Amino acid sequence: MNEPGLGSLMDQSTFVRRVGRADTPDWVRDHWETFEAGLTGERNGSPFPCFFGAESVRNGDPLYTVCDSMTDPAALRDLGETLLEYLAVWPDHGDRASLVTFFRPPEREWDEREYHEALWNVLQFLHVHDPEPWPASIPTDPDHPEWEFSFGGEPMFPTCRAPFYEDRRSRYCPVGLEITFQPRALFENLNVTADHPTGQQAREIIQSRLGEYDDLPAHPLLGDWGVEGDREWHQYMLPTGDEHPLARPPIRVSRDHPKAEPIRRPAIQ
Repeated sequence: MNEPGLGSLMDQSTFVRRVGRADTPDWVRDHWETFEAGLTGERNGSPFPCFFGAESVRNGDPLYTVCDSMTDPAALRDLGETLLEYLAVWPDHGDRASLVTFFRPPEREWDEREYHEALWNVLQFLHVHDPEPWPASIPTDPDHPEWEFSFGGEPMFPTCRAPFYEDRRSRYCPVGLEITFQPRALFENLNVTADHPTGQQAREIIQSRLGEYDDLPAHPLLGDWGVEGDREWHQYMLPTGDEHPLARPPIRVSRDHPKAEPIRRPAIQ
């Protein structure tokens, strides 16, 4: 961790120093500045709705990486290696150590559907090249209340911010795609899952803040993992309308199939 390359895994203090270097691309600097301001600042006199996320950034808890493309296989393979390293080290780093990933923006302006497709292209690539089988406890059918994206043997919650969320500012990133990966174990360690009183209270607080921060009520597709009728994949990249533009996520999941060349696990020191 903390190698100088932008695609490496960096803690927050290292990433901030890297952002300050003269050779760092402007889009990386813009990603960080808008991310930090969005999570730690206020809008309409209201703080960022997810107080866990806001507090983690203030405390310097997250880990960070940069991906040079949303589609290039070499860039996505590098992201997979970084994600595997993250999964190996985050428990030692901190209870709230999510992985924030900033992607190079496209050369032209993209519409909402293109960003949805880009997200699922990233996740499909990671799955196809995953060196580990799909977890036995997680269904392979996305139309199941207990389905969630998994990689490296770990179920996780990847949540996105993107430029098309002008009216839902808690999800708005003016630069390009941003994915924050959070292992399910992170939520379980913090007791903020749907079946725990702390998690139920946290959800109520977050949803009450959303109306003030976003000028919009909480999205109707927000739900909880494992709850009948809710689908977690809806929440990875919420639509702007009440209904999701995709009938089902464009990802094909198999539990243990012959892989394309698997992403190699980095040596952890």
